[in-house]
Amino acid sequence: MKGIILHGGHGTRLRPLTHTGPKQLLPIANKPMSEYCLDSLKNAGIIDIAIVVGGVGSNKVKEYYGDGKNFGVKLSYITQDSPKGIAHAVRLCKDFVGSEKFVVFLGDNIIQKSIDEYANNFIDSDDDAAILLCKVDNPSQFGIAEIEDDKIIKLTEKPKNPPSNLAVTGIYFLTPLIFDLIDKLKPSWRNELEIVDALQMLLDINHNVRYYMITDFWKDTGTPEDILQANTTILENMQPYFHGTKEDNTTIEGNVMIGQGTIIKKGCKIIGPTIIGKNCIIANGAYVGSNSSIGDNSNLSHCNVKSSIIMSNCEINCDTKIKNSIIASNSHISMKSSDHDEKVFLLCLLYTSDAADE
Repeated sequence: MKGIILHGGHGTRLRPLTHTGPKQLLPIANKPMSEYCLDSLKNAGIIDIAIVVGGVGSNKVKEYYGDGKNFGVKLSYITQDSPKGIAHAVRLCKDFVGSEKFVVFLGDNIIQKSIDEYANNFIDSDDDAAILLCKVDNPSQFGIAEIEDDKIIKLTEKPKNPPSNLAVTGIYFLTPLIFDLIDKLKPSWRNELEIVDALQMLLDINHNVRYYMITDFWKDTGTPEDILQANTTILENMQPYFHGTKEDNTTIEGNVMIGQGTIIKKGCKIIGPTIIGKNCIIANGAYVGSNSSIGDNSNLSHCNVKSSIIMSNCEINCDTKIKNSIIASNSHISMKSSDHDEKVFLLCLLYTSDAADE
């Protein structure tokens, strides 16, 4: 079985964070979100993988993953010149897939449960497709499945009046038969070729599309809130480690992960679940609270951080509270010492300020 990770799209709901690179490289618990997809495939024994790239920062994807050797997989890259839909991206992979069954993984989907059971079941079955469903609170934002007598009877992409709350997650088990059906598709109202429409065509010609229900955590990380929620869930399930150093009179409590070369200086407090990357300095009474991720080579001073993602190479020197924020790599933040209000940041570019009204 082969694997495909879709790494395209504009990530408009995550701007300004996605102005300079693909959303799938945004870190969750200090690891790019698409790396969790790659790990899921690898752990299921799928190591021949194509990544479909397109849009801003495609070269960054290739620079990070390379040929896949460092990740224990073999990677190929396929370019989607414009965002014409998931089905269009899948169709581009026809030559890569050949005659094998394959699994498609949207690069911004995070799933807690291993997919190896689903993959093995699909390999051993006569099914023409299998999908994973999950109950959601906002079904109009997803492809939706209607179930009757424990079978899928209809699939609809982002319906205005959803017939159920069963969302089609971004993980699809397929056979090469899907390519012939994609060739027959017409663009949807979004002017895209929808994979859900191709799956519906399978149903219409009486082919079997199996489904499995996800009851563990699954998240389509399309918004900052989604990313922060995924960050929290992953941190809660990580095993603690401490590879740095700490001075006397520091406090470290709970499930905390500290990278090599990081220094926790006197008077600082770290509360888990939290991860701090390599070669960081936490100083001057800084507080890093639960559900926070601090990227490599970042320095925090005086600040109070909670439920936030601070990416690599950041400098934060401010006597203020930062909560529910995502701060991009290479950001510099400073503020007047008199400003103690809680702040929410969603930053993309280098930022330096003495203003109290950011």
